[in-house]
Amino acid sequence: MNHPTLSPEPFVILGMPRTGTHYLEELLNEHPNVLSNGELLNPYDKNWPDRDRLLHSDHELLELAYLRYPMRSDKQVTRVGCKINEPQFHDRPGFFAGLTRWPGLKVILVRRNILESLRSLVQARQTREWLKYRCDNDDAPPPRVRLSVTACEAYFKTADDFHARVAHSFSLTNILVVEYESLLREPAACLATIWDFLRIPAFQLSGRTILQRQEARSLDHTLTNFHELRLHFAGGPYARLFEVGKVC
Repeated sequence: MNHPTLSPEPFVILGMPRTGTHYLEELLNEHPNVLSNGELLNPYDKNWPDRDRLLHSDHELLELAYLRYPMRSDKQVTRVGCKINEPQFHDRPGFFAGLTRWPGLKVILVRRNILESLRSLVQARQTREWLKYRCDNDDAPPPRVRLSVTACEAYFKTADDFHARVAHSFSLTNILVVEYESLLREPAACLATIWDFLRIPAFQLSGRTILQRQEARSLDHTLTNFHELRLHFAGGPYARLFEVGKVC
């Protein structure tokens, strides 16, 4: 663990599940001055060898993330971060408030068409495959899924509430919203914005990122009841989520 004299500036990646936070973190970690150490509140995250860390207080966990983080000998770290998905706050109800009080914290909020996020989450739970890498030999797409109206409505509201909570809890100058769809289409442009937000020198990607998308098909080809759901949500605030091919 690190005990720096001058601590790197802190940041956190926030998002709903399956919104591309892992992919973004992998891209950020290509920068020689950036170190993001995975899911701080996930007991199985391999970036953190000590699962007992979750027995510590919220403040002690934040100190671990930003003051005593695991070192990397190949980096000169000036920005240090971690990522937290919305459900991980449920088991530690006071942690979000502690996060808002951490001095100088920059927040990168990753957003995605929330219907895509839910569909991906259900697929991952069914297959128990959460990540896909270039070295994987299985090219078969994940199985199609069926989503209930009730599950969709609950998930959409949870996402809206979480995004609003983040927006209302941090200074606008300390929040950057990154759209997953834009990150896929224009990674260099998105990362240039992030480098500027973190106030670090620009860095060109190597192109060696090995994390891959698990599902490349559109929603109407991955949801067995897509048209039923689209009809239910037509004319309401979530109708835009069913506009296949558009960023929402």
